Amino acid sequence: MSSPDPQVRAARNRSTGAAARGPVVAVTGAAQGVGALLTARLAASDEIKQVVAIDERRGECDDATWHILDVRDPAIAEKLRGADVVVHLALDLDLGSEAAARTAYNVRGTQTVLTAAAAAGVRRVVLCTSAMVYGALPDNELPLAEDAELRATAEATGVGDLLEIERLARRAPRAHPGLNVTVVRPATLVGGTDTALTRYFESPRLLVVAGSRPAWQFCHVDDLCGALEYAVLEKVEGELAVGCDGWLEQEEVEELSGIRRMELPSAVALGAAARLHRIGLTPSPAGDLAYTMYPWVVSGSRLHAAGWRPRWTNEEVLAELLAEVDGRHTVAGRRLGRKDATAAGAAGATVALLGAAAVVRRARKVRRRG
Repeated sequence: MSSPDPQVRAARNRSTGAAARGPVVAVTGAAQGVGALLTARLAASDEIKQVVAIDERRGECDDATWHILDVRDPAIAEKLRGADVVVHLALDLDLGSEAAARTAYNVRGTQTVLTAAAAAGVRRVVLCTSAMVYGALPDNELPLAEDAELRATAEATGVGDLLEIERLARRAPRAHPGLNVTVVRPATLVGGTDTALTRYFESPRLLVVAGSRPAWQFCHVDDLCGALEYAVLEKVEGELAVGCDGWLEQEEVEELSGIRRMELPSAVALGAAARLHRIGLTPSPAGDLAYTMYPWVVSGSRLHAAGWRPRWTNEEVLAELLAEVDGRHTVAGRRLGRKDATAAGAAGATVALLGAAAVVRRARKVRRRG
């Protein structure tokens, strides 16, 4: 049986049943990634009256009303007028982005969206950060409660931006009375994503820092979209953590992945990672390594209490991640071409880390000659 024409379905959804009573939802960053997935999901829902999609280019969802603009443009307030809920997903967490420009976009964009939403009479804004804001620390409880202290520092990629967004979220209801702000914090996100944590599984060996206690918890993008939809429909609010139930120990990850470990002393691993990043050979700062050393597993209790359940297990998400990264080759966070990867072989990560000091000396010599 063929499905109805999308325009017919959209018109029907806006005029009948639950959709007529449902919210008008605006999604920023709607053309790609999680934003595109959520836009399509909400547009297909009978519980949503209308979806307004905002991005710097038009996406593929024909059932949404599109506005093309930068989220830092104050004109966004007019585009949000009439919306009941805004889901702000226009964030730059690309490993290749210049740090200052990335922060300027992420923080200014969130400030503008919150202010514009309040001015437009929006009643709820949903922000998405990461469970990384809790910090990866050896004394973290397993799992962490949602109201646990945010102990992360700005030393990992994008985490400083996410912490500032968290601060903006907490201040917004005081600055804009009547505006409800919900924050969703996913665990290690998988499903078309490229982060320092997903690149960890592209290496020929899984780096393990001696004396560390890794605990791996994943979140599939489908489950994140489901949690965001719960927030949109006001089934849950506040500060929410989302991820698969439970976690995997490092030994389980190695067994499931079939990738053997490479264990290094902490001083060697952290020192080498810092030097490689400082001279521009790797995109990830040393702070990213902490999230592969210590646990930052979350409970997701508030979503569970509201009736939400993850559809994916940690084992299933890891299998999907391994399928996604198959054929990619990364050493110390830096992607290699096929030729380079073949030359590097299984010892590539060891060479990259233990040879960091030699690389630094060589780079300095080249600069002096120049």
